[in-house]
Amino acid sequence: YALMLGVACWGGWQWWQERPLPVAGGPGVRAAAAPVQIDLRHEPPLQKNGYALTPLALFDLTALILSKENYHMGREAELSRTDLALGWGRMSDPQVLREIDISQGNRFFYWHTDHEPPIPVAEITQSASNMHLIAANPVVQDQIDALRPGQVVSLRGKLVRADAPDGWHWISSTSRTDSGNGACELVYVETLSVQ
Repeated sequence: YALMLGVACWGGWQWWQERPLPVAGGPGVRAAAAPVQIDLRHEPPLQKNGYALTPLALFDLTALILSKENYHMGREAELSRTDLALGWGRMSDPQVLREIDISQGNRFFYWHTDHEPPIPVAEITQSASNMHLIAANPVVQDQIDALRPGQVVSLRGKLVRADAPDGWHWISSTSRTDSGNGACELVYVETLSVQ
């Protein structure tokens, strides 16, 4: 009984820490601009937890946090403990988002509507993404841990390819128009702030 009570308390605490915040203000876009991305070539790899992280592009983004999912198991969690589903443009407008159900799981972000989407499907795909965050240092990791859905966050860093000595790899998308497997960004986050 004590174990079940402990698990229930821990689950309640986790929910409280991760619960969505109400988005302040009325209808309207909270983060207008699409991510800024500048391709990189021949950058030396960074090192993180025994992995080589090859920079693919500089990355700068301000977006609304649509959902947050933490991971503690799996090889990917050695690099990235947190995924954020992020939206910009009309995917950061609470009036639009009220008509879209958003969830995350298994390192993917999902959206669903019970009727005609409030904006075109192509716009949803191009204005929202699931991003795997790799903290550059413990301070950034603490900032990531404190993030909650409903906040507007600005982050800067690099899109990367991660390689392990045994051949395992994980590669960031560098496109805004892809979807499905391989469409998520793998972001080495160097600075982060909440707006």
